[in-house]
Amino acid sequence: MKLKLPIIVIMNLVVISGMFSQSLPAYQLFTGKGKKLKYAQLLKRTAGKDLVLFGEEHNNPIAHWLQLRLTRDCSKQQPLVLGAEMIERDNQDELEAYLQGTITAKQLDSTARLWSNYKTDYAPLVNFAKQNKIPFIGTNIPRRFASLVAKNGFEALDTLSDLEKSWIAPLPVKYDAELPGYKNMLTIMAGHGGPNLPKAQAIKDATMAHFILQNLNPETLFIHYHGSYHSENYEGILWYLLQEKPQLKYLTIATVSQTSLQRLDPGNLGKADVILAVDADMTKTY
Repeated sequence: MKLKLPIIVIMNLVVISGMFSQSLPAYQLFTGKGKKLKYAQLLKRTAGKDLVLFGEEHNNPIAHWLQLRLTRDCSKQQPLVLGAEMIERDNQDELEAYLQGTITAKQLDSTARLWSNYKTDYAPLVNFAKQNKIPFIGTNIPRRFASLVAKNGFEALDTLSDLEKSWIAPLPVKYDAELPGYKNMLTIMAGHGGPNLPKAQAIKDATMAHFILQNLNPETLFIHYHGSYHSENYEGILWYLLQEKPQLKYLTIATVSQTSLQRLDPGNLGKADVILAVDADMTKTY
């Protein structure tokens, strides 16, 4: 006997079936021009490059997950060097001791100025480097020196000792106050901090670029992790890199949050070679 279901029951079943089959992507990769990109295509784009600048939102778990995934997969293609904004230059010795196994993770935490989200967001990358004997470079200026610049300009760095100067970009530092990213900082802060505020950002960018360049090796891919603002729109770190090495082969990645992942928001077009768009409702790590 053939069972006949009422039309309302059939409609409800269709709706319920659609709900359970509905895809809920947490992220979508795009090219800078807004074309959707598959992960395999992103991985392919890293081949033959000297450097990948992976810009993140610091509290975005998808960005941290993709950083680790991409790093693992790139390591299968070619030798790597890793580097990060989150480790300051004067803590490189402590980081190196941990990588070599002469101090524990607990000792690293007590002797280096690690970020509050280090254990969840950056320790997996550092531990991957340790397990696979991959160099990991802390590239950022000690924050207290960046604070000096924010208060008193680049001239404040002249008071540093020779040892302290070895932890920053060589002086004097090139600076273009007309770069849109630095000008925009003043707009965002509504003038608070004055003209020295973007200079503090610039000394970070210059220092990270300097130590990236010091650790570039032929046939080796350097992957650098940092806040997206440090390389968005091909400025910041990349601007300093290209001043010294215009022939650099690079790939930039920027992380953005969007309410819809169907297409790249107009304001995010052109921010990088590859843009990681994450659902704006994604849980934050802090």
